[in-house]
Formats: sequence, C-alpha cells, structure tokens
Amino acid sequence: MPVKRFRPLTPSLRFKIADDRSQLSKVAPEKSLLVPTSKTGGRNSNGKMTMRYRGGGHKQMLRVIDFKRNKHDIPARVASLEYDPNRTAWVALLHYVDGEKRYILAPRGIKVGQSVMSGPSATPDLGNAMLLKDIPLGSAIHNIEIQPGKGGQMVRSAGSSAILAARDDKYATIKLPSGETRMVLQSCLATMGSLSNEDHLLVISGKAGRSRWLGRRPRVRGVAMNPVDHPMGGGEGRASGGHPRSRKGLLAKGYKTRSPRKSSDRLIVNRRKS
Repeated sequence: MPVKRFRPLTPSLRFKIADDRSQLSKVAPEKSLLVPTSKTGGRNSNGKMTMRYRGGGHKQMLRVIDFKRNKHDIPARVASLEYDPNRTAWVALLHYVDGEKRYILAPRGIKVGQSVMSGPSATPDLGNAMLLKDIPLGSAIHNIEIQPGKGGQMVRSAGSSAILAARDDKYATIKLPSGETRMVLQSCLATMGSLSNEDHLLVISGKAGRSRWLGRRPRVRGVAMNPVDHPMGGGEGRASGGHPRSRKGLLAKGYKTRSPRKSSDRLIVNRRKS
C-alpha cells in the first residue's frame, strides 16, 4: 500500500508522509470488540513517574485482537479492513459462519469478502492459521506462537514476516525479521503471509504535535542536562558526553541486556545481527 505526500501549504506538511488508507473500509469499528483503556502518564500505582516522556495523547479504544486463532475448522469471511490506533499493521474483521465476530492482524493482499480458516483443515492460503508442521517450507508467516495455545507473540508489526526454513524432530526452524534464527515447537500456530501496511517505515509525522497526539512528550538529551541529572550532563559549551549511557549509568550502544542464563537460549540457532 503506497504512502501519501502533501503540498507544503503549511510548514508541517512540507515533509509529512502519511499512510495511504484509501483501501481501508469506511466503517466504524465493531463495538462488541472495543475495550476502553486508561492512560498512566508513565506513573505507577503510587503516582511516581517511573517512565519519562509519556503523557497526554488522544483517547483510544482497544480493539480485541484474536492472536490465538483457536476457532478451528470454521470458515470466516473478511468483512472489513480497518485502522487500529494501537498497532502499525491494519486489522481485519472476520464474520464466522456461526455468527461470531473477531479481529485479526490483516495480511498483505487480503481482500474484503475473502474466506479464511484456522486449524488442521486449513490450507496454506493467505490469512489461514496453521500448525508449523503443516506449513510448506519456505513460506512467509507471521503472528507466530512461542508456546502452543498461548497466542501469537512474534512477528506482529507492519510489513514484517518470518520464513519457515526447516523442520527437525519436534521443532521447526524459523528465520525472524531481526535476522535471528530460532527453533519453535511444530505444534505452535502461525498465520500465512506477511503483514499489511508495509510502507509504514516511510512515514514522517511532519511536526512535534503529532507525537503529542500519540502520548509522547518531548525527550531531553542526556548531554543537555546538568551533571546531577545525567551521567553525560555538564561540561563547558558542548564539551560533554563521554561514553553513551543511560540515566542510571548503564552503557548504551551495544551493551547487552539479555540475561546470560535465559532458558530459551538453547532454541536460538543464530543470533540477530548486532
């Protein structure tokens, strides 16, 4: 799906690049699948700010997405393609033949009126959810489970997809968008195809106010602070900084934060590109 560019009638429009939503259905979201959300502003239960640079933003309703795809062997029709403010990919509203409605992540190229299915009876067609043991090798997949029945946790952002590379014993080998290759149980579900809105990485907001609409407050650089506020603060003029590090002193720019004793290390075949 292409992006939209604008004539520079205002300074904020000069560099703005937006998602082209012309292919989305012009319908209101399904009310039975909306849940109200509350904003924290980065504060914990005591009111203390534990996450900086968050606050404000437009009110949003959470779309309940079916990541589990556990309605097996029941066909569903794609009723609409919609925007979801809580994620980068589009979502598709499914109408099952038994009357139930569910949202799923919309794969790239799916059309309104198309039929999809999940479970053992599904065929390797776009939008169908299948067990990894039934998916043809070399297929592009998304919304991949890590544990059977827990729901898809990997490859859920706009335009992303993983490749099913191999199968051996009870594990399937998957190459993830990050470049990491890891093994996943063949009894886990995944959805066929790559995700929609693949041009989202080209989007430029054009102005700071759009970040405020998304609930993001201005972020202050560490080198612009005083020494009491940040390890990289202080100095005469611009002679400040040193090794890039966080406010708590942890090194940034390549410092590994993953636990060296994480249990899933044994399932990782190749690390992601650093």
